[in-house]
Amino acid sequence: MCGKAPGMESQEYALMDAVEHQLWWYRVLHLHLTDALKPAQGRLLDAGCGTGGFLARLHEARPDLVLEGLEFDPNAAAIAAEKAQATITQGSILAMPYPPARFDAAISADVLCHDGVDPAQALAELHRVLKPDGLLVLNMPAYAWMASAHDRRVHNARRTTPGEMRRWLAQAGFVDVQVRFWNSLLFPAMVLQRKILARGDAASDVAMISPNINAILLAIARMERHLPALPWGGSILATARLPRSSSDTNA
Repeated sequence: MCGKAPGMESQEYALMDAVEHQLWWYRVLHLHLTDALKPAQGRLLDAGCGTGGFLARLHEARPDLVLEGLEFDPNAAAIAAEKAQATITQGSILAMPYPPARFDAAISADVLCHDGVDPAQALAELHRVLKPDGLLVLNMPAYAWMASAHDRRVHNARRTTPGEMRRWLAQAGFVDVQVRFWNSLLFPAMVLQRKILARGDAASDVAMISPNINAILLAIARMERHLPALPWGGSILATARLPRSSSDTNA
């Protein structure tokens, strides 16, 4: 998360720190991000790194990468600095404290959805700090109609579609854009829980559940990684690159 940091969100950061190493959703998200970063080399930025769980996992999977993280919330940034084998900087994705063309790759997971973030400005900053041919990986929650109490708790202002993500990236000057859903097999259960069973004051989704249920959900979601992509899902993963040169306009 990145952007304004109201008090309610501080509670969400604490929950994230407690469960992101074991809760099924974080573990599968981290797998999808790591898969998408297989071509990455050199220096990588996690823009909106939260409490550092993904950077810690990425360090284990890719010790060849030089990892840095940016996080708006100072408490979360301090936790990430202890947890992750990475250099953590406190700052905003809307005005990143880095020189142009510093990074070979960047990821930003569930940040452009935040009410304190303007997607166009954030993408312009990611464009600025990436090197030519730099790799960008984004994750976003899907479908505006899926907005729920959880979104309100973490100050999510937008959920998106593959078409909208393609437009954002193309308008920001990125090329080789690829977008797909994930969390597809469990999406019907997600709809049931969020839109039918949940109350308006429902507890945060960021909370540990029964170990047995967690293991079942993790197994289903991990299995999905080996199946063809489905045309629906709870989250959307996008990859894109900067052009190699100013004349490279292949989308």
